[in-house]
Amino acid sequence: MRVWVLALGALVMACALSWEGVQHMVMTWATAEEYGYGFFIPAVIAFLIWQRRDMLERLPFDGSWLGLGLVLLGLGLLLLGQLATLYIVIQYSFLIVVAGLALTFMGWRGFKIVWIPLLLLIFTIPLPTFLYQGLSAEMQLVSSQIGVAIIRLFGISVLLEGNVIDLGNYKLQVAEACNGLRYLFPLMALGFIAAYLFKAAWWKRALLFLSTIPITILMNSFRIAVIGVLVERWGISMAEGFLHDFEGWVIFMACAGVLVAEMWALAKIGGEARSLREVFALEFPPPPGKDVAIRPRSVPVPFWGVLLLMVAVALLSAALPPRVEAPLQRKDFSQFPLTLGGWQGKPDHLDAIYLDVLKLSDYILANFAATGKAPVNFYVAFYASQRKGESAHSPRSCIPGDGWEITSLEQRNVSGASVAGQPLRINRVLIQKGDDRQLVYYWFQQRGRVVTNEYLVKWYLFWDALTRNRTDGALVRLMIRADPRGNLDEADKQLSTFAATIADPLKDYVPD
Repeated sequence: MRVWVLALGALVMACALSWEGVQHMVMTWATAEEYGYGFFIPAVIAFLIWQRRDMLERLPFDGSWLGLGLVLLGLGLLLLGQLATLYIVIQYSFLIVVAGLALTFMGWRGFKIVWIPLLLLIFTIPLPTFLYQGLSAEMQLVSSQIGVAIIRLFGISVLLEGNVIDLGNYKLQVAEACNGLRYLFPLMALGFIAAYLFKAAWWKRALLFLSTIPITILMNSFRIAVIGVLVERWGISMAEGFLHDFEGWVIFMACAGVLVAEMWALAKIGGEARSLREVFALEFPPPPGKDVAIRPRSVPVPFWGVLLLMVAVALLSAALPPRVEAPLQRKDFSQFPLTLGGWQGKPDHLDAIYLDVLKLSDYILANFAATGKAPVNFYVAFYASQRKGESAHSPRSCIPGDGWEITSLEQRNVSGASVAGQPLRINRVLIQKGDDRQLVYYWFQQRGRVVTNEYLVKWYLFWDALTRNRTDGALVRLMIRADPRGNLDEADKQLSTFAATIADPLKDYVPD
């Protein structure tokens, strides 16, 4: 009992050290439907390890010093995550520490038995926001395209613009809630568990797990098609309320049924065809025989070393001063001037549905026009803190959702414009929908830097959180209608002129 109390105490200590990240992870399970399955994963892991109880009981737990190195790596990441107060870093460091604890406690032979169940912990960690946004946008577009193709099979005339399905009398938007991720994440976890329990060749297990992705996409597309057909036949009420939610449960259960059917088919392939019961069944460990000698375990020496290391890190963490976001001196965008060097602005606003998704701190949306020139749509999304994962949605993910096609993308400097003493470098994007063309300039203005690469933004976010205790930042986007058939010189000239005009006033609202 003493050994298991120490093991449980070490696990509790790992949770306490990573408390902010673990708490945020559990809150995400409770509030985001696509991660709600996370509450069941610890119980599933415990069951899968308990299944191998008879194998573990026969092994001496001699521990491994390599586990100490793994714990040291995890605790190092934990301290960095705490200094930067970035939850995603703390959450992954927690997984590394748990793996290191198992290795120092059981040794290599025991760890080989439990490492795959422990790998399930990866499915409990929410995706970083910028990866989730990109994946969500792609899933919406793909599901919409396949769903529309299925609707047309029923002889229904339908038009697709991005993720908006136009049925003539009704327009259905395949919103972020219908992107299929509510099925994909839990189904991938379910597929991983099924592949682990599936007694078959490794390639069959890999195929079973990887197939959860196309299964989710196809079944979600089928759900969208069913909603489209029902709306066409009986009205918009078919896309709302209980029926909408009920269809979601039915589709997920259908996805699970497809997985079972796939396992049955894979069991029949190969040199020796077997029944599904032979290759997939929940086994329980046999009870030990009456003549089996029971010897008490001792605590491995590497595990004592890990406990001392964790106590030292706990004391160091307690001694660290609390990390509070550095105060910002900035003006609200409500004060942004609407008259700028010959440009006159007309303010606009974002609907509540978009604000709920963007989770921004402040923003401006306005159309600026000058005499004899086409209006420029000006949008800035500002985030006072990006520690919890909230960050600007990249236009590269959002533009296709409105039915626009990105026909070109390049980076260039804007002459006559600078930010924090550096030339203003922007992403120049040409988008098209039918005969309409628009030219878009956008950049990420973050703590005195102008960045055009979405992934580099994340690196600077971590670095500045660590060294400057700041994670504020903004996305700046300019957009103008372009001549459908002419060259883009005039549109480029207007956007460049406007970018140079707003670069200096913007520093009062997006601080360096």
